[in-house]
Amino acid sequence: MRSSSRVLPLSVLTALLLSQVCTGIKWLALSHSPASLHINQTHHCKMLPGLVSSQAQLCRTNMELMQTIIQAAREVKKICQKTFADMRWNCSSIDIPVDAPKYRPDLDRGTREAAFVYALSAATISHTIARACTSGDLRLCSCGPIPAEVLEPGYRWGGCADNLHYGLMMGTKFSDAPMKMKRSGSHANKLMHLHNSEVGRQVLKAALVMKCKCHGVSGSCSIRTCWKGLQDMTEIAMDLKSKYLSATKVVHRPTGTRKQLVPKDIDIRPVQENELVYLQSSPDFCAKNEKQGSVGTQDRQCNKTSLGSDSCDLMCCGRGYNPYTEKLVERCHCKYHWCCYVTCKKCERIVEKYVCK
Repeated sequence: MRSSSRVLPLSVLTALLLSQVCTGIKWLALSHSPASLHINQTHHCKMLPGLVSSQAQLCRTNMELMQTIIQAAREVKKICQKTFADMRWNCSSIDIPVDAPKYRPDLDRGTREAAFVYALSAATISHTIARACTSGDLRLCSCGPIPAEVLEPGYRWGGCADNLHYGLMMGTKFSDAPMKMKRSGSHANKLMHLHNSEVGRQVLKAALVMKCKCHGVSGSCSIRTCWKGLQDMTEIAMDLKSKYLSATKVVHRPTGTRKQLVPKDIDIRPVQENELVYLQSSPDFCAKNEKQGSVGTQDRQCNKTSLGSDSCDLMCCGRGYNPYTEKLVERCHCKYHWCCYVTCKKCERIVEKYVCK
C-alpha cells in the first residue's frame, strides 16, 4: 500500500517552526510591515508576521485596530533603542528579521532586558490605542469619560480625554494573548512576562494626568479647560528604565499548593506588584557573545567627558577608545527681518568624537 505522506513546502515548515518557538513579543515583527499595507479585509491578517492564532482572530474581528497596533510595534522599537542609547545593552536585538525563528537570547530568556521590553510593549500598545481613540483614528471608541471629581473655581472639565480604559482593554487582550496559550514556553517564563506586562500597564495608568488649556481675554487665563491625558511614551519609558535598573531576580518555587515567582535573595517578602522581575542574570554586554545575546560594544560611540553609563570608561569596558573627527554644518549668524522672516548663514565646525575599541 502506497504511503499518503507528502513533503511539506518550506514555507509551511517555517511557519510551523515559528509557531512553536514564538515568544510573547513576536508581534513586534509588525514594525516591518510596509507603510502601504492597509488592513481592510480578513485575509490581510494572514499577511501579518508574528501573530499567534488568538491575535490573528482579534485582527479579523477588529481590522481597524491593526493599523494602530502596527504603529505601536514601531514605537516600541524606536523608544526602546532611544531609552537605552547610553548603555551597553542598547536594545538592538529587538530589531530582528521577520523570518527569524526567535529573538536573541537576551530577549528570549527570562532576563532583565526581556522584563523591560515586555513592560514597554504592554504600555505602548495600550497608550497608542488610547491616543488613537482621542484623535479619531478608531471608530470603535471615542474620548475618555469626564472625571467625577469637582474642580476648583476657574477650572472646568472639557476637551477630549485619552481613552485609557479602551486602550488597556484591547491592548491587554492583544499583548497577553501569546502568554495565555498552552504552548507558550515554560510556566516560569509565562508568569514573569505576564507580571512585567502588568507592571508596564500600571506605570501607564499612573501617567494619566490632568492637562489644561487657558482661555480668556488677551491671554488672561481666566478660565482653564482641563482633561485627563497620558504623558508621552518617552517619559513612561524612563520610569520603566528606573524599574529595570532596580529589578528583582526571582525563582520559580512551590508556594502553598502551586508554584509562584518569589525573590531569590529576599525570601521574607513576596514579589511586589510594581517591580520588574527576571529569572536569568544578564551578561555585561561588553564582548560579542551569540549564546548570551550580546552584540558587544566595539565601535559604539562614547562620551569622553561623561561620568554616566555612556562614558568611554564604562561603555568600552576598559578596552580604550579611538578618536575621530566629524564636520558639522550648522545654521549661524541668524538675523530677523521685519516682517516676518529669518535668514541664516551656514557655518562649519570640526568636532572630535570617540568610539570603543
